[in-house]
Amino acid sequence: MIGLSIVVPCFNEEACLPALHERLTKVARSAVGQDYELILVNDGSRDRTWRIMSEIAATDPHLKAINLSRNHGHQLALTAGLDLAQGERILIIDADLQDPPELLPEMMEVMECERADVVYGVRSSRAGESHFKKATAHLFYRLLASATEVDIPLDAGDFRLMTRRALDVLLSMPEQARFIRGMVAWIGFRQVPFPYARDERLAGETKYPLAKMLRFAFDALTGFSSAPLKLASHAGLLLSLGSVLIVFYILVNWIAGRNIQGWTSLMLVVVVLGAVQMFVLAMMGEYLGRLYSQAKGRPLYIVQDIANARGTEVGRLGQVALHTAKSDTPVGREILPIK
Repeated sequence: MIGLSIVVPCFNEEACLPALHERLTKVARSAVGQDYELILVNDGSRDRTWRIMSEIAATDPHLKAINLSRNHGHQLALTAGLDLAQGERILIIDADLQDPPELLPEMMEVMECERADVVYGVRSSRAGESHFKKATAHLFYRLLASATEVDIPLDAGDFRLMTRRALDVLLSMPEQARFIRGMVAWIGFRQVPFPYARDERLAGETKYPLAKMLRFAFDALTGFSSAPLKLASHAGLLLSLGSVLIVFYILVNWIAGRNIQGWTSLMLVVVVLGAVQMFVLAMMGEYLGRLYSQAKGRPLYIVQDIANARGTEVGRLGQVALHTAKSDTPVGREILPIK
């Protein structure tokens, strides 16, 4: 068993990789000596990310470079790296170096002193981010905290240090739509916050534009809360009460002999009712879609190549690694031959 695994999902990060490898190697050696491994996962990058990862892996025996068959998304790429991690302790960090890897020794000290299974980073400041990004992130975490049944920490990303037993429980969870920071919070055990100042992105552009952020937020909300469905039922209740009031209003005016006119108000009511109905159907469709994806039981990801210093590339040897909920292995991992 390796003392430390550092898992890094990468998507179009060619500009960051040399500095990332240098800093991760330096901090890992200072923390655990030679008893570590680096796992870089290429999530279907369109630039030279995989080529650079392979070149570095050919010279560093501590590095495993994982190449997924296509772009599966950040959370599934992270899952692929965690599946292959063999460490007693596992550090999750992004490739853009906004989360300083030099904090690892302090996080390990906190884990030891607090006897914690998870030490998660809490962003006390966010350098280099727009006011819009900061405001929406602030709103997202607080909306999520108020809506979910799980106590998900505020202002905490995926940057965290975990023990092996916490990781094994995480890998046993078969969700297709994964929100890993929420899944880790659901596990329980002792989890300790670690405040830190987030740096600016080292190079390149953010891989989470507004559309992806909204999709990610919606996955988090629907994955850990039934609040949207309850909101739909509450809206239906309010509209029902409103219809009773309208009927009462019409009845009073009819008894008084007053002629009720209002084509505009009638159309307004029809439009509002139609919008609410479509919203309710959309919420139900989102949850049904998650059930549909889960019921198909497809693998979460497919590994095309694994490169390391020994020159072994699993994909070229005619194998593919699949993470599937139907596996008999403890963490749901299979190695299947390609026909």
